[in-house]
Order: sequence, then C-alpha cells, then structure tokens
Amino acid sequence: MSNPTNQEQHIEQQRVDKVIELINGRIEVLEEETLGSKSEMVDIRKNFWDDVTVNFEDSAESAETFASLKQQAEVLSERERTYKQAEIQLQTLRKLQHSPYFGRIDFVEEGQSRKDLVYLGIASLRDKNDEDYLIYDWRAPISSLYYDYPPGPAQMETPMGTIHGDLLVKRQFMIRDGKIISMFDTGVTIGDELLKEVLGKQSDAQMKSIVATIQREQNRIIRDERSRLLIVQGAAGSGKTSAALQRVAYLLYRYRGILTADQIVLFSPNPMFNSYVSTVLPELGEENMQQTTFQDYLVYRIGRSFKLEDPYVQLEYALTAVEEPEYESRMAGIRYKASADYVILIERYLSHLGQEGLIFRDVNFRGEKVADAEAISDYFYGLPRTQAIANRLRLVAEWLLELLKKREAETAYEAWVDEEIELLDKETYLKAYQSLRRKTGYSGNSFDDFDRERDLLANYVVREAFKPLRSLVRKLGFINIRACFRKLFLDPEFAQGLAVECTGGSGLPVEWSSIAKQTLARLDQRVMAYEDATPFLYLVERIRGFQVNNTVRHLFIDEAQDYTAFQFAFLMRLFPRSRVTALGDLNQSIHAHSVGGASGFDALKERFDDKLTETIILTRSYRSTRPIVEFTRCFIPGGGLIEPFNRDGAKPTLTAFTDQEELQQEVGNRIKKLRSEGCRTVAVICKTAAESLNTFNALGSVGDLRLIEKETNTFEPGIVVIPSYLAKGVEFDAVIVYDASADCYGRESERRLFYTVCTRAMHELHLYMVGTAWSPFITVEAMQLAHVENKQEA
Repeated sequence: MSNPTNQEQHIEQQRVDKVIELINGRIEVLEEETLGSKSEMVDIRKNFWDDVTVNFEDSAESAETFASLKQQAEVLSERERTYKQAEIQLQTLRKLQHSPYFGRIDFVEEGQSRKDLVYLGIASLRDKNDEDYLIYDWRAPISSLYYDYPPGPAQMETPMGTIHGDLLVKRQFMIRDGKIISMFDTGVTIGDELLKEVLGKQSDAQMKSIVATIQREQNRIIRDERSRLLIVQGAAGSGKTSAALQRVAYLLYRYRGILTADQIVLFSPNPMFNSYVSTVLPELGEENMQQTTFQDYLVYRIGRSFKLEDPYVQLEYALTAVEEPEYESRMAGIRYKASADYVILIERYLSHLGQEGLIFRDVNFRGEKVADAEAISDYFYGLPRTQAIANRLRLVAEWLLELLKKREAETAYEAWVDEEIELLDKETYLKAYQSLRRKTGYSGNSFDDFDRERDLLANYVVREAFKPLRSLVRKLGFINIRACFRKLFLDPEFAQGLAVECTGGSGLPVEWSSIAKQTLARLDQRVMAYEDATPFLYLVERIRGFQVNNTVRHLFIDEAQDYTAFQFAFLMRLFPRSRVTALGDLNQSIHAHSVGGASGFDALKERFDDKLTETIILTRSYRSTRPIVEFTRCFIPGGGLIEPFNRDGAKPTLTAFTDQEELQQEVGNRIKKLRSEGCRTVAVICKTAAESLNTFNALGSVGDLRLIEKETNTFEPGIVVIPSYLAKGVEFDAVIVYDASADCYGRESERRLFYTVCTRAMHELHLYMVGTAWSPFITVEAMQLAHVENKQEA
C-alpha cells in the first residue's frame, strides 16, 4: 500500500470540488422542479372537480363525464410520478453531496491503449452533457474489479461477455463534507485504514451500509446470480447480514424493470432486528423489501384458532425448566418435531389419510343435518383415490353446495321464514328490493303483489341465512383438521407403524408416549406449542391445498441456523419459484431443537440441485476488536479458524464479587464510565427474560435504562438490559455480561448461547459474576487473554 503525493491529493480534491459543484447545481434545479410539481399537484387536487364536467343525464353525457374524469386523474397521476422520481433523485444527490465517491480504479482493456478512470459511489452520476460517467454505481459490472482484484490482470463479466484487462491503480478515499480526509493506494481489496476508520466508529441505531468496505468474499455473495440456493455460513461479525442487504440492492439494480422490492422477502429473527436493518436499502436509494418473522407468519395463519407459543417462550422453557418432571420428554419432542424424519412421518400420515381416516364434521342448518360426517366421508372416499386430497375436497365442496341449494329451495316455505320476514326493518326491506332489481331485472317501483312480495322476501331471507354455511363449505370447513392432527398422537402403535415404514426400522423416539400425551393435553386446551405450529400448518396446507406465493422471486432467511428442517420444508413449498439466500452461523444455534439435533442447513440443501447450490464460508470477524475475537473464539470447537480483523482494543475483563450489591454497584459504575467515554450503545445481557427484568429493577438508579422484551419493535441507541436470545444479530459498542458464572452458563447446551452473548461486543466486553466458578466455557487460554480481577478477596 502507498500514499499518493500531496500534488495527487490536490488534483483529486479539485475533482471532488467540481463534482460537488455539479451536484449542487442539479440539486437547485430539482428543488425548483419538485416545488413546482408539488404546487401543481396541490392545485389539481384542490380544483379537481372544478375542471371536470359532471353530467349523467344520458349515456352520451355519462361517457363525456367519464372521459373528463379519466383525463384529470391521468394528469394528476403524471404529476405525482414526476414529483416522486425527482424526490428520489434529490435524496441520492444529497447523499453524494457530502461524500460523492469512495474508490477509484484505473483499468486498461485488453488490446486498448487508453485507460479508463472509474470512480465508485453509492449511485451513478453523469457529466453536464449526460455523456460520460463521473461516478459509477458500486453495483455496476465494472465496479466488481474494485472489490475482486489487486492491481494486475483482471476481468469482469458484462452482458456482452467477459472483458479482460489490467488494473493499474486501486485508490480509496475518505471524503467527509466534500473534503478528502485521507486517500491511499492499495494492493488488496480494501485497505486496513478504511476498515479501521469505519469499524472503529461507535455503534448506531441502524446497521450501516458497507459499500465502501465490501471484501472479496462478501462481493461473491452480493453478485451471485447463478445459484438457486446460496448458503452463507459465517462467524459472528463476519458481515453476513450486511452483505445480504447489499445483495438485495444489487439484485434490484441488476434486474431493474424486472424485479421489484415487493418480490423479495426477508425472514428476520425478531421485530427489533427489522428496525435495526431498516435504513440500509433506503440509504442506497432502494425501497425496502418485505420483512417479516416466521412467528408473525404463524400468528397470521393460525393465531386466531390457538394460543400460539413463540420461540422465545420455548427457549425460556429450555433454559429454566430443567428440574420439571416432563422436561426431558418435552425436549426430545422439540428435537424430533424439528427433524427431517418428522417431515417424512407427516407425509406418510397424509398418504394414509388419502386412503382412510380423514375426520369430517356434520353440515347442519338450524340444527338439522344437510349432510352428516359419515355421508361426507363416504362421498370423499368414493372418489378416485389417485387424486390429491385437496382436489377431492373441492369436489366434495361442490357436491355439498348442490345439497345446500336444494335445501334452500325446500326451506322457503317453512314457518321461521315468515317470522324473519315480519322482523325485517325498513332498511333491510329496501336492501332486499334493490338486490331483487339487480338479480332478477324486476323493474317495478315497489312490491305491489302480496304473494310475489312474500316469495321474493323469503328468497332473500333464506339466501342470507344460508350464506355463512355456503362460505364455510367453500372454505372446506366441513373437515376437522385439528382432529386429524390430534389423531396422530392418540395411538402410539399406529404412529410407530408409520414411522417404521418411513425410516426402515428406527421408528419414533423412545419418549414418544410422553411426547404424545403432552401434545394432546396442549391441543385440548387450544394451545399450540412452537414445535407443533409448523407441522400443523403444513398438514392444513397439504390437505386443503397449499396457498403458494409465486410472485416472490428471492427469499432471504437470516439466522437460518435457528430454522428447523420442518420450517424449511414448509417455506420451500410456500415459495416454490423463489431463489433462496440462507445466512447463519452454526456456532450461534441457540434454540432448543438444535441441541444434539441435525443442522437445518442439511435439510435445506437436500431440496436443491447440488449444481445450483453455492456455499460461502466467512471466517474473518470484523465486528469485534482483535482481543475480543481471540477471547471468544476459545469458547467453541473449531474457534481457531475464526480470523480476527487487525483492530486493537482493550482486553475483555472478568470480575468476581462476593455479593449482588457489590456487583450492582460495579455494573452501575461501569455503565456511567462507558457513557462518559462516548459509547452510544451499551447492552447489559442477561440469560433469560426473568433475569433481565430483575437486573433492570436492580439497576434502576443508573437512569436512562431501557428493558428490551420480545415485543420491543425498535432498536434505539442507549443503555439496554436485554435477554441473551434477543441480542442475536445486533451489535453494541460495549457488552456487560451480568452473570457469567457456571451456575448461569454451565450446561453444554448453553455453550453456543454464551458465545453468542459475548460476540455482540464491538469495542469492550465486561463479564461479571457472584460466586467462585466462572462458566466452564471460559477456558484457561481465554483467561490468559482477559484482564481478571477477583474482588472477593478485597
């Protein structure tokens, strides 16, 4: 790496000044245009009806009125479109105004003598004549040279094919408020100086855009266009999520006009995380993709039918209920119901239900059977059994609707109909009359024949009475899917027989009888455990017919290591046309199903062609300082493979106390010190929600503390007390682990959770405990890499 001369920096600053001058000029023009467009829009809306001729006296006048309305609406729509486009351009130019670009490359194409000087920024900018690019968008094909190659031979892929050439110069800039703070030439992708400058900053309320510091391996993630499945496994702080968000921006740029933001869905770990990443795409001039959590989707689909457990309640149970008598069987059930074997068992059960055993409901009208469950079952199983269950159910629905139609006709002369007619109020009477005119073409001014009036009103009353039942039949409400799901757990021998058929002999877990008993008890109370929610919804969809989403073309799954094989099976059926980008770190698999179970990643890979699957492993950690990475990588097997970025900082601290009062006082003092040193985000991380609440109350005197709960929707800078599992995916300037003792983090199943907690820290990490034994995951080697203080002896 070399530093350019003062003369070169002077020349570069002159170019920056000229570019900013052009940007300022364009901003002025656009501000005038947007002001004019906005004024026009307001006038059009205010005077909309003054400029429209409204006359419905005859068909010709109505047509003229319609044409006048259409013309005025189109004028308004065009003004709104112009205004919106100008506003987007303005937002981009205002960002470029302060820091127009961050990189430069000099490239000579093979067989050419003239070198191209390419400056890279967050958006493209042309010169006054709109001919030459002053700045290239970081997503343009030529920009990949900056991220992928040192000076020397290089090549880039374009729509016209591969272009070879020589990269002569790679220069990086730090430009703040239009001034070059520093610039340097480098032989690698991104010089340490720029990364240190970016990474050394205090954490913010939102994730930062990383376009200026994208590394080569991250660039592979961003620009991958070949893979149907892209798996990104990376160490804590390796930039997985950042790269994924830049990938969304790249795809929207690369396929502009074909792909839109609402055709991309991100499944994130929790609502607070959505807030944390919400500004990255708008910073790059793109709309945000659709964001949700898997739990939100489950609530949307089955939350009205059951009291639905969420993954954090399940995790709290796994962390706190060890002493409960049914704990081991519940944990065995959680693991089995997450597995690919259970997917196969449910599929086998569905095959069985296709032949026999579906449970139907009677279809009743006013207490009388239109069709009883047995008759419906006979009709269903009388249809060709080669047809899918969902197709046969639709045929059953058509049959039932015909029966309802006949029953309607028979009902019109029953006594209750006359009683209902007598109770019709004036408003309902008029509604019936209007409905009659629409449906039958009746043209009288009122009902003038008593018998005719009675018949027509009877038809109206009966039709309205049958409407809920017709709706129920169309929605296949005559099948009792809850009972079908429940049936799987009623007879352990039946379930065992299915499992043996599926697996060729291994069968169900030994705890199945207890698992089944627990499941039935919950279902009878209309409680749906988290491990049962996806299998139940899968059964619903496979019986009724999957409500697939064919519009979504790219599915991003963050913290994918926490998804089960069953959840992946469901998502792949839900989004059959989508390419998938799955991001995760197996060392941060903290949910109950992942302990001793197979990786959901393996089940996901099995659903895609190996030739269309790409796995990228990121081993370098950028979030934390070198001392923090070297300390935390001791906690996990294979941690030595994690490479720390060379950013120095203070050693982690380990401090032991005799009692809680001393601990609380020390933590309070530490928070005040961190705040005075300029830390914008500090997390006091506790293991569970209950411990977080107790700690929050104990530290009340500190002031400006915020308790983070699973319902928290926004991530804001400040001092927070947060449960371990909600801190995942987020980073903080400093982390305080409130209790790092063996009592708190002692079981092997908690190793990954402890690692996850400690790797949230960017600049400082402080661990405390009351007692005599630190967590066994803090090895002798880790102790040697920390500052250890025992205040029990003082």
